[in-house]
Amino acid sequence: MKRESGDGRQGRGGITVHDLAREAGVSLATVDRVLNRRPGVRAATVEKVEAAIARTGYRRNIGASLLARGQGVRLRFLLPGGGNLFMAALQAEVAALGTFDEGEGLETSVFRIPPMNAEALARALDALTPGEVDCVAVVAMEADIVAEAVRRCTDRGIRVVTMVSDIPDTGREAFVGIDNRVAGRMAARMLGLALPRGAVVGLIAGSLGLRDHRERLEGFGEVMAESFGHLTVVGPFEGSDDPGTTGAILARLLAEQPGLAGLYNAGAGNSGLAAVLAETGAHLRMVAHELTAITRPALESGQIDYVIDQNPRAEVRAVARAARRLVLGPGTGPAEDRIAIRVFLRDNLHEDGF
Repeated sequence: MKRESGDGRQGRGGITVHDLAREAGVSLATVDRVLNRRPGVRAATVEKVEAAIARTGYRRNIGASLLARGQGVRLRFLLPGGGNLFMAALQAEVAALGTFDEGEGLETSVFRIPPMNAEALARALDALTPGEVDCVAVVAMEADIVAEAVRRCTDRGIRVVTMVSDIPDTGREAFVGIDNRVAGRMAARMLGLALPRGAVVGLIAGSLGLRDHRERLEGFGEVMAESFGHLTVVGPFEGSDDPGTTGAILARLLAEQPGLAGLYNAGAGNSGLAAVLAETGAHLRMVAHELTAITRPALESGQIDYVIDQNPRAEVRAVARAARRLVLGPGTGPAEDRIAIRVFLRDNLHEDGF
């Protein structure tokens, strides 16, 4: 028979805190202090409780615990709007959070902000109040007006998690995303190994005001300088993640750079690139970001050779974990959550589940 503790904290699988205390040979109060990371427990006792957790397979039911306290974590996502399919995928994963353990005890909401608009993002941050939001997850723009708004949020007691693109030294308490400099280095090596001596490589970013795009380009430039000095790099050009603008940049490069053989798009707007390639019949070695309904068929057709992807499901779930740790855990902020970099070619598309 499943037993429940007096405060209703039953772990998943029927293991309760009573079972855990008995297995560890400690009191219920000690188990409570260890589970909630409260001070006053000796390191050896913490190890005993953690060993009991491992032996019994106890998994804390966060939702039940929060319900018993009459408390939930209110998490707001501020995501860029527009036609960016990766941002739409993030929004879909927020809606699906309730089907995962990470979604327990969370009340989530999503606001879409005009893309590439630092003023609109700052206004959205300033509109948040502690009465409605405990934590905000934001795709940050590296602008003074946004940095100041983040600081004001933290001053009001709202915990800030940046995702996808970071804005450090602002009081934000966690960043969830890939190592963008490494992603850019990978893109450079992929193209550098594939292109002949003397080839021209074009660089496009959504905006140099986005730290993730800038770090990708910096990593790209590092590897080009270290290993592929025989290639010519032109750009970066800013496409604002807009298909029309991004496509127009490629059309101009094709007209002005007869040696153009490679392209790295560090941002979005890939449908514009696909349209220009289809219209001109040009073939380039190309690296893009994020596996979407646009980049997947481009991989299958050979318009794109590599897609560097950050799993939107893993990203949203990591944000949820960070928010819960920040709001319910100890006062110190959590370690940053790095997301694994995935690389797709047409040969391994079946592995993504998309």
